[in-house]
Amino acid sequence: MRIALGIEYNGCKFSGWQIQPKQKTVQGDLERALSEVAAEKICEMQVAGRTDSGVHATEQVVHFDTQVQRDVKAWVLGTNSKMPERDISVLWAKPVNTEFHARFSALRRRYRYVLMSRLVRPTFLTSNVAWDHRQFDLSRMQKAAKHLVGEHDFNAYRTVKCQAHSPIKNVFELSVTQDRNLFYFDIEANSFLHHMVRNIAGVLMSIGSGDHEPIWAKEVLENKDRTLGGVTAPANGLYLTKVVYDPKFNLPNAEFTLPKF
Repeated sequence: MRIALGIEYNGCKFSGWQIQPKQKTVQGDLERALSEVAAEKICEMQVAGRTDSGVHATEQVVHFDTQVQRDVKAWVLGTNSKMPERDISVLWAKPVNTEFHARFSALRRRYRYVLMSRLVRPTFLTSNVAWDHRQFDLSRMQKAAKHLVGEHDFNAYRTVKCQAHSPIKNVFELSVTQDRNLFYFDIEANSFLHHMVRNIAGVLMSIGSGDHEPIWAKEVLENKDRTLGGVTAPANGLYLTKVVYDPKFNLPNAEFTLPKF
């Protein structure tokens, strides 16, 4: 039986999604909790997007195969009760056929990057938003963002360690909005390169602060050189907020939208 799960997590205590030796990871804690519910070892779990250390998710999607029968309530509430801490929650569970794959069946992924702009660092949101003491011009960042929408070679917006075969990605939406001293960068694409969202946020922040003109976002893109792409924005402001699949899979919708703090 193949089971799909929707999960949310606060990434600040984790060394990313993927299991690593002697490190606390989202995958490690989730597989251990599921194994207790299943009374068998759950392993080789597949995920829609492998998030980095400190990155959060409001609806990540995973799947795993198992020989045991459990009802949906057990997979959700039972697994949550076995979590060592309250940093991960299973939102929903659904049996799916083997045609479904959490990663390869995903059509789109959506991220939100949250930036606090104020002179004094945050206290209550310190692990959940990025912080910068500079002031940012919203209109400059919005103008720059338009250059990155569409299908492009995003080689300049990925880490030099990225192992993706192709840097060509299709960005369907990239918007920047402001609520008081918080800026929200929302981006949706077919898939993402390693650090792509954080590098885009870093470029837009440099433009918003006045260090560069809005056209610089396009110049970085066309140069295809990561060394010209500026600073990678911090991980703690980044959230995976949605993974889109073909309606034929009929996956549940957690109907959760990351609140504007």
